[in-house]
Amino acid sequence: MKAVIPYKKAGAKSRLSPVLSQEEREELVELMLNQVIDTLKEAGIETIDILSPSMYGLENMTKATVLLDRNDLNEALNWYLEQAEEPVMIVMADLPLLSPDHVKGITSTEGDVCIVPGKGGGTNVLFIKNPSGYRVRYYGSSFLTHCSIAEEAGQNVEIYDSFLAGIDIDEPEDLVELLIHGSGASKEYISKKFRLEISRGRVRLAPV
Repeated sequence: MKAVIPYKKAGAKSRLSPVLSQEEREELVELMLNQVIDTLKEAGIETIDILSPSMYGLENMTKATVLLDRNDLNEALNWYLEQAEEPVMIVMADLPLLSPDHVKGITSTEGDVCIVPGKGGGTNVLFIKNPSGYRVRYYGSSFLTHCSIAEEAGQNVEIYDSFLAGIDIDEPEDLVELLIHGSGASKEYISKKFRLEISRGRVRLAPV
């Protein structure tokens, strides 16, 4: 079994631009990537690949193998799956709340394909036991799309439903969840810039 993490640092996370500069966003995505790698390793996954269109920010990466592919995300991942001869876990790089226990739970599922849904219909993690017989199609409502792809290929699907594993850091409100539930370098980085405050009964970000 191995894991692959799609990653792009340059100009990352534009939807966080109302609260973080480009430099800060790029620093955050690098911290989150390393946190995801550490989580996978702690869960016992030793073979980890990073699929990226550029070496930017990965020049000194030693914890995982960097594979350069300048194709579209789906093309790059589908090429990767075609070459795979063992189960593959596709993990997004912006999941700092993912834990080793989540990873172990996902890999222990019995279905041919296990999907961890993200908020808004996305796909945060895909665990595919027969990767050469599966194709991905991210963007849009990819969770429903990935369920349909599995069914059309005659592969049964298991859903791993987790609040924490389902949080990908894309929007400013996601940083609230990181500050409440997170730990490690990503939370430490954000906690130096923001604190939590209550406004009209809601928790929101406020500058430190």
